Amino acid sequence: MDKGNHYTLDPQGRWLSGATHRFSPFQDARPEGLPISALVIHNISLLPGQFGSDYVDQLFLGCIQVDHPVLADVRGLRVSAHLYIRRNGQVIQYVPFDRRAWHAGVSELAGQSRCNDFSIGIEMEGSDHLPFTMAQYHSLIEVTSALLASYPDITLDRIVGHSDIAPGRKTDPGPHFDWNRYRLGLDKAS
Repeated sequence: MDKGNHYTLDPQGRWLSGATHRFSPFQDARPEGLPISALVIHNISLLPGQFGSDYVDQLFLGCIQVDHPVLADVRGLRVSAHLYIRRNGQVIQYVPFDRRAWHAGVSELAGQSRCNDFSIGIEMEGSDHLPFTMAQYHSLIEVTSALLASYPDITLDRIVGHSDIAPGRKTDPGPHFDWNRYRLGLDKAS
């Protein structure tokens, strides 16, 4: 991987340049004085195991219109993530990093509950049952490098999966997420 980072944060640390920007209504203010100190990796697909649709985008924007039994179950959910990385590596940002995205739910990291308060959430287009793409890892590594440079309280031991902060309730990013590839890529990028 080349060391050139195609993603940077704006001077306020709110928006990622190089990403497509959308604005999810499902966000609010972070607690005052609490540093951003964790990165949570998720997976998502709508319909389950199918990729390339706009349903995740619609979910985060609150505008799912298609009648399908699975989509009926998620219609009306108020959920978002800061970033979504599609199978082709495209990065979409829905929530500014200084705002709280609604991605983790009931959660705890190192004895600290309410992980949404202090974390950045990244959704990977995928499932527990299939490997992620090289393009996704490439984008994730570049994005993570930019975030680590801007948010020094995010340390490598505070980059976790959803399953780590909500064990028994969540399984993502799942057994096919290659933590070794990701961490090796971060080492090479630094």
